[in-house]
Amino acid sequence: MNLILLYPDDFVREGLVSLSGRRADHVREVHQADVGRRLRVGILNGRVGEGIITEREGDRLSLEVSLTEDPPPPLPVTLLLALPRPKCFRRILQCVTAMGVKRIALFGAYRVEKSYWNSPWLEADALRDQMVLGLEQARDAVLPEITRHMLFKPFVEDDLPELTKGSRCWVAHPGTSRTSPAVPGGQVSLAVGPEGGFTDYELELLLAHQFEMVSLGPRILRTEHVVPALLGRWCGSVP
Repeated sequence: MNLILLYPDDFVREGLVSLSGRRADHVREVHQADVGRRLRVGILNGRVGEGIITEREGDRLSLEVSLTEDPPPPLPVTLLLALPRPKCFRRILQCVTAMGVKRIALFGAYRVEKSYWNSPWLEADALRDQMVLGLEQARDAVLPEITRHMLFKPFVEDDLPELTKGSRCWVAHPGTSRTSPAVPGGQVSLAVGPEGGFTDYELELLLAHQFEMVSLGPRILRTEHVVPALLGRWCGSVP
């Protein structure tokens, strides 16, 4: 936990928070912090800064906090992701949150199992837990926005034009010889298909909507590997 994420209910008064539970346990057991220790903190969906431990009493900690900085800039990528196996998506979500992705659209495709959409791992609280872990890792405070689109054709024809407006549109596909540029410049919309890939029809529909195929070379990677591999090529483009 590289940042202690705060919530409005943590505040006793302006500038003073009281922590218990997982976060307080982490500060005591992992940071081994005592009164006077300075820690990185941030308010959910707001600014970040510094907290100073002013009191330890039982399982509770009190911190004086000053939130004076903006969180890290977001990665200029909208991630369009065919819904993976939910346990796999849990790992992907934590990773891409840490990398700075702020907009994620989950969509269905021919090779996406319909049962995935009913998984408890996709419930709002479960998704939020993974995103919080990603924010704490990256010293960020702003949650990504996640939308769901179960049907592929309506998603591409009705929703994609608005989601991808003003961006360069790429679809990850191992069948192309064009490798992904290291620094794309400007906003990017990246579509990543399911395990087994897009069908020919799905790929043609994306190409008809101004998407360009890119790859990481001849190797075929799992979704949970290809997503951070592509995003990692672009992290250096964020100022």
